[in-house]
Amino acid sequence: MIVAGFGFRGAATLVSLQDAFAQVGGQADALAVPADKAAAECLILLAQSLLLPILAVTPQDLQAQDTATRAERVVRLRGTGSVAEAAALAGAGPGARLVQTRVVSRDRLATAALAAQSDRGAA
Repeated sequence: MIVAGFGFRGAATLVSLQDAFAQVGGQADALAVPADKAAAECLILLAQSLLLPILAVTPQDLQAQDTATRAERVVRLRGTGSVAEAAALAGAGPGARLVQTRVVSRDRLATAALAAQSDRGAA
């Protein structure tokens, strides 16, 4: 299973998320976000358009992930180096690995990353 993790600001739009998702390859089996963002309209619209489930990740699960990138602002706010990477890893489950590190949407309002379960074949 491949999970697309997202981090985004309150001003993010569907276009913001679509752009970030396209930059990581536009393919996933599920979308993962911090639990407090799971009901965001832009995310729900993206999930509906892709026919994918939304996985809500707890703050504890976000903080437990070892991310490849690190933004100091995100560390202060969320306790992890990258919300998108941490959400993707947590959503993909124990032993998951990053397939794509975070990318930033052109409007700078959203990030996306991909993670896969370790038992998956080629990335």
